[in-house]
Amino acid sequence: MFVQEIKVSIKQIEKTKTLSELAKIAGLDEKRDFVDIDLSNEELSYDIFTHADLSGADLRSANLRSANLSYADLNFADLNFADLSYADLNFADLSGADLKGANLRGANLSGADLIGANLSGADLIGANLRGAKLSGTKLSGANLRSAKLSDADLSRADLSHADLSHAKLSDADLSGANLSNAILSGVNLSAANLSHFNLSGADLSHADLSHADLSHANLSGVNFSDTDLIGANLIGVNLSRAAVRTARFGDNLGISEFMKYDLIQRKAIFN
Repeated sequence: MFVQEIKVSIKQIEKTKTLSELAKIAGLDEKRDFVDIDLSNEELSYDIFTHADLSGADLRSANLRSANLSYADLNFADLNFADLSYADLNFADLSGADLKGANLRGANLSGADLIGANLSGADLIGANLRGAKLSGTKLSGANLRSAKLSDADLSRADLSHADLSHAKLSDADLSGANLSNAILSGVNLSAANLSHFNLSGADLSHADLSHADLSHANLSGVNFSDTDLIGANLIGVNLSRAAVRTARFGDNLGISEFMKYDLIQRKAIFN
């Protein structure tokens, strides 16, 4: 009987394709036995870790492509350069996690907790971050092109040098965020509150900033080429070093006749 059980177990192990299946055969509890586990460089693509506790786990350079990590606990996990492309991280806890250089292209991070996480240099092209908690998160140099960030909390996030071109930012909270040298080309920030923001060196070309509050913002070196600034609040701003060619103005607070003349000379358009 014992020998037969061993043979059955061996066959089961041979048939397993994922770590989660192997863990079940071994009688491991994913909600308890994966804490601080070392899975660095492991092949875990398409694996299922729903609700698993991977807090503090070492997942550096692991292949988690298309893995299901929804509702997983990954707080303070090390995911440096991990491949999480197209992974499901819906409502996962990634607070304090290290995701520097990680590939999260097309990943589902809706509702995920990324407070205090480090996503510097991460690839988030087309990622779904709707309603995600990104307060105080490091996103400097991250690629967020065409990412869905509506209703996301980006307060006090470091987005310096990040690429947010064509990202969806409707109703996102950007209060206190650092957007210096960020690429925001084609972004819709209509009626956004950007008062006192540091936007120095940012690329806002082709963006919609109509009726946005830019009062007292740092706009040094900003590229406003072909940007819609109609109705924007520009009280206390300095546009002398901003690129304004074909930028559209009109009904703006803070624009004096002298500033208007200067902007027109620099090829800005007034309605």
